[in-house]
Order: sequence, then structure tokens, then C-alpha cells
Amino acid sequence: MMDNHNEKPALLLVDDNEDILEFLTDDLGEKYDTFTAKNGTEALTMLANEVVHLIISDVMMPEIDGFELCEKIKSDFELSHIPIILLTAKNTLQSKIQGLHHGADAYIEKPFSPEHLAAQVASLLSNRNKLKEYFANSPLAHIKTMAHTKTDEEFLEKLNHCIIENIANDQLDVEHLAQAMNMSRPTLYRKVKSISDLSPNEMINISRLKKAVELMNTNVIPLGEIAEKVGYHSLTQFGRNFQKQFKITPSEYQQQLK
Repeated sequence: MMDNHNEKPALLLVDDNEDILEFLTDDLGEKYDTFTAKNGTEALTMLANEVVHLIISDVMMPEIDGFELCEKIKSDFELSHIPIILLTAKNTLQSKIQGLHHGADAYIEKPFSPEHLAAQVASLLSNRNKLKEYFANSPLAHIKTMAHTKTDEEFLEKLNHCIIENIANDQLDVEHLAQAMNMSRPTLYRKVKSISDLSPNEMINISRLKKAVELMNTNVIPLGEIAEKVGYHSLTQFGRNFQKQFKITPSEYQQQLK
């Protein structure tokens, strides 16, 4: 179901020093797609238009500094899921604490070792991916397992609620969902895609299947009826999707329950 495993994760590099931006782009450009911004304002414009998986930002910048940028991102409903690494020349415990207080996921001192930075990027992305895969492949994993911030949790709960409310509607799609979430379609797509690796339509499908699992666990409703309740026209289509997602057929899953 994950359709972007061939794509490189995208990094946004933010620094007012051209040389550092160039160095970071060279160093990380092989493994990742990179976008650059010279200050916090440029970074926020970039984030409004691109799917970004991780941000590396300098702390000392004109206009919006790294701390303020971090705070704006972590409190923004649409961006809060993106991990942030702050780079700083301030080698003090106080500024580290300040960085983490503003929501930074990691803090690296300048001059930094490129290997250390690359390892930190890989580790943050890998942890996120494990959670995304766990959610998508485990029948009982709740959508909230992908949340990293309170804002994410609220977004995912609202998304889940909107899907479950309309689950019997086989016409439910990204258009309906964007309306229910009170978001534009591109914004919803970007947020869902970057938080879960799934398109909104894939998220709807997985949510249908997880609701079906919930109903199967009650052990009293026939499969055909369950399929209908979660928005499938036919038991065959339901069975096919279920097996594709969870590597097990609905009837095998029911056998396991017994």
C-alpha cells in the first residue's frame, strides 16, 4: 500500500549562510531530495508548497530565528508532524534546553560532524517509518500510534472520526474528507501523506478495514454484513483488499480469533 518507497525523503535545509547550505545539500543530496531556505520566512513559504519529511535549521538567523521557526512549525496543525534538527554554535546547556523546549527533535552543535548529522537524520526518519508501517500493516494498531505531538494526535483523531462517521458510504473520497475536515484538498493530501505515507484514499481504505476488524472481534456479525457496514459493495472486493493490506484473508483472521 505504501506508494512512495522509491521516492527519496525530502529535507528542508534552513540557514542564512550560503556555504553551509551548499555543504549540506552536497552532503545529504545523494540520499535525500533537498530544498533550501535562507531564513525562517522563506522556510514557512516552502513548507506551504512542498511535502517535507524533516527540517534541519540553524538557530541564529535574521527575522525568524531557529527557535521561533521551530515553535511556529510545532504549533501549526498542518506542519506539526515534521521532525526538526536544530544546528547551533551556542554550545551551552541553556540553549540546548531552549531548543528542546521549542519542540526540536534533536540538537546538534556547530561545528558538527557530517556523519553525526546524517545518522541523526536517518534515525529520526527510520523511527517515523516504523510507526507508519506498524499502523498500516497491523489490523489492531490505532491511528494515534503515528502521532508525535499533541497537535498530530488531535488531527489524527479528527480524521479518524470523519472517516468512521461516513464509513458505510462507498463514495467517501478525498473530496468528502477535505470538506468534513474543513481543509483544502491539497493541504489534506500533504498532511495525511507526510504523517502516514498514505494518500487520503489509502487512509480511507485502511480505516474501513480496521473498522471491519473491530466488528469481527465482536464475533456476531456475518462477514458479508461487515463488508457492507464498512462501505464495500461485495465480499470479494473486501476480502481482496483485506488480504492485500494485512497478508491474511478475513476468514483466516476470524479463525485466529477463535
